[in-house]
Amino acid sequence: MSTPLRPRPTGWPVGSFDSYEDAQAAVDKLADLQFPVKDLTIVGVDLMEVERVTGRLTWGRVIGGGALSGAWIGVFFGLLFGLLGGGFFIPLLTGVAIGVVFGLITAAVPYAMSAGRRDFTSRTEIVAGRYDVLADPARAAEARDIIARSGLTRKANPAG
Repeated sequence: MSTPLRPRPTGWPVGSFDSYEDAQAAVDKLADLQFPVKDLTIVGVDLMEVERVTGRLTWGRVIGGGALSGAWIGVFFGLLFGLLGGGFFIPLLTGVAIGVVFGLITAAVPYAMSAGRRDFTSRTEIVAGRYDVLADPARAAEARDIIARSGLTRKANPAG
């Protein structure tokens, strides 16, 4: 049998938190008290993939974004060729011009091929319903007691 590439986390739960920041604060508190934090793991539980829509996608935004990203790549290559070949203005101008053309093409072609099926921009993230801190079983009781004494316990979620 082969070893999994990403082994599941092990340990005993010593705290459960509504946010990653709260779980981090608990681990930080343990670190401040010289607890061996290498024996801890923060685990996101009840994971969801959330796509947050950030705006409408138009031809103007596609062309503008493609031209801008292409121009930056062109600046990089223009400066590189300027350093290698002597002179900066002509290689820089040429690099920006070629970059803008390629940026426009690489942005406009996929957008045109989508035929309006995705006329919005978005950002995707993974969020968890809660964050558990796991500890090595040999030190779990100690970690749990420190977290409980520090007041860093899970807060009730009013939404459920």
